[in-house]
Amino acid sequence: MNFLTIGHRGIMGVEPENTLRSFVAAQHAGLDVIELDLHLSKDGALVVMHDADVDRTTDGTGPIAEKTLAELRALDAGRGERVPTFEEVLDAVKAPLQAEIKDVAAARALAEVMHRRDLVSRVEVLSFHDEAIAEIARLVPGVRTALVASRYGTDVVERATAVGAATLVLNIRRLTLETVEHARKADLRIIGWVVNTQDHLRLVRALGLDGATTDYPEIKRTGRFTA
Repeated sequence: MNFLTIGHRGIMGVEPENTLRSFVAAQHAGLDVIELDLHLSKDGALVVMHDADVDRTTDGTGPIAEKTLAELRALDAGRGERVPTFEEVLDAVKAPLQAEIKDVAAARALAEVMHRRDLVSRVEVLSFHDEAIAEIARLVPGVRTALVASRYGTDVVERATAVGAATLVLNIRRLTLETVEHARKADLRIIGWVVNTQDHLRLVRALGLDGATTDYPEIKRTGRFTA
């Protein structure tokens, strides 16, 4: 398989994260896959935002779960962008997506959209939470899933296989050759995040990973030539 470059929340190093502007820019930059984060609004809309509250990335304050979609729509998510729904992203770009979910409730809402829009081949579902991956796998037969981990040991491999994840998305600052070899023995793909420098890219390529999640589109261009 070719080395994949994955746009982190679009290209958040250049554009406001998790906005349509950022996703369109990532697609134009030629990144292979676009990663995004999902939360549920108070009225059950599947919206795209990383944090559980709106404070860091918008001009509002408070938890997403306490705001309706209309209230979220009224916020500025950067450069005049609005908080998008997941389905708006599906319509705005054609690239494959990685959708990160935070809990079982989001898994259920995402499953409904995946069935309705036949997204099994286009959307890979990511989560730090084993139970969320297990739930989406139960609800959407054939879905591709990945376990994300920031602080981890080699046991992350057993966690992934226990919930049927085919991929690990791992913090490169903690990644060791031992973990990579253990994952390969279990036939798991490995993506490194976040890869924003040439040193990080060289490490990812030296470890033989399958791809890199990046904030910057330049990684796409230089990744082809870095051994």
